[in-house]
Amino acid sequence: MHWLALQPTPEAPQAPLADAPTAWAWWALQFTPQVACVEDALVLEVSASARLFGGHTALLAQLFAENGPLVGVEYAQGATSLVAMGRLRCASRGLADGALPPDALPLHTLGAARAHLPTLARLGVRTWGQLRALPRGGLARRFGAPLVDALDRAYGERPETYAWLTLPQVFDAPLELAASVESAPALLFGASRLLAQLRVWLQARQRGVLALELLWELDARRANAQHVDAHHSGGAQGRLLLRTAEPTQDMGHLQRLLAEQLARVTLPAPVLYLRLRSLQTQALAGESASLLPDAVRQGDSLHQLLERLSARLGPQQVRCATAQADHRPERMQRWQAAADAADSGFAIKSGAVCARDTGTSGTNDAKNAVLYPTWLLPVPQRLAVQQGSPQYQGPLTLLAGPQRLEAGWLEGAAHCALRDYFVARSPAAGLVWVYRERLAGQGDGWYLHGLFA
Repeated sequence: MHWLALQPTPEAPQAPLADAPTAWAWWALQFTPQVACVEDALVLEVSASARLFGGHTALLAQLFAENGPLVGVEYAQGATSLVAMGRLRCASRGLADGALPPDALPLHTLGAARAHLPTLARLGVRTWGQLRALPRGGLARRFGAPLVDALDRAYGERPETYAWLTLPQVFDAPLELAASVESAPALLFGASRLLAQLRVWLQARQRGVLALELLWELDARRANAQHVDAHHSGGAQGRLLLRTAEPTQDMGHLQRLLAEQLARVTLPAPVLYLRLRSLQTQALAGESASLLPDAVRQGDSLHQLLERLSARLGPQQVRCATAQADHRPERMQRWQAAADAADSGFAIKSGAVCARDTGTSGTNDAKNAVLYPTWLLPVPQRLAVQQGSPQYQGPLTLLAGPQRLEAGWLEGAAHCALRDYFVARSPAAGLVWVYRERLAGQGDGWYLHGLFA
């Protein structure tokens, strides 16, 4: 058996994690399923996992890698968990690396003996070895069976059984603020600690977050029950929902989105507690690394930029087009908020172009795409006709066409489109996109529908 005992080092008040021991427990579960919280330390049984990681030295190197939890730890090793914890508690840092034998460990490092230290000190007992040398029967009668049982477990004579920790299925972490916060942007400091805790949980589960919510508890003595807005329902709790288009473990991106949204929140009362909860997560797909240096992406991705702009300017100010199954140009695409498009399953990819599904072959699609204008008018503009020639800032010269369109006949005559499209040149406006109606009685009706850049 080979045990490790971990204990986070004392941190400054501005610790980067909301709960450092719990974060380390989640991180350690990646290396062994036998992780338990004993008194003020974590114990790990790694003898069955060491071979999978290339030995104890390699396992320790990965356990304390740079991408681990953002706080330092002290650790010690031993043949039993109590020996590892005893070495961890030694006052001398040089002896906490496993060099001190169990018999020489100070008595105060054994948890079961702490209540009896004054009596044992008067008997001249100061180490584990001296305590073990006492008569077993008299030791049990004088100090109780738990002390003898702890000695047996410390020396491997009895099995060590613990309630092993498991990783929660849903992230839900509270945080009590050091002082009441009256400004919503100031909540970002506490939220960043919760996000750091979320990152450890996501790494342990190998998942990315798609939706989460930040909750805050208002001071009930000063809460305004009549205050109702998008984040408060008149009670003593506020809520802010955060969504991403793609599953992510990038806490920097989530923190920027949270800062943009908190800047628009008005608190009706001071906040005393925060809570961060995951609503939707997704398993992360593996990513193949490229051997070419120019293939490494620099900066934020497109969806991260759009999410940040949506949070800053408002969802309706950042929109994207989604393709529709319709041949009529004015109905080929629909504009909606980028955040709504992500929720409906529309993936925003850098450099991607929405292709129109016209139901024709690839060759016809390429030919027709050349005739599509850069800008489409919201409503087609009726053109004057002189001597059979359409006019738009002068007579139009037809260059390409006709591109015949027949669609919408199942929706009735009011929505039916029977048109011949042409690319034309205007003396003053340049290239334009026009069509001629083919409905009965409107054979001479010409309309301007688009402009070329």
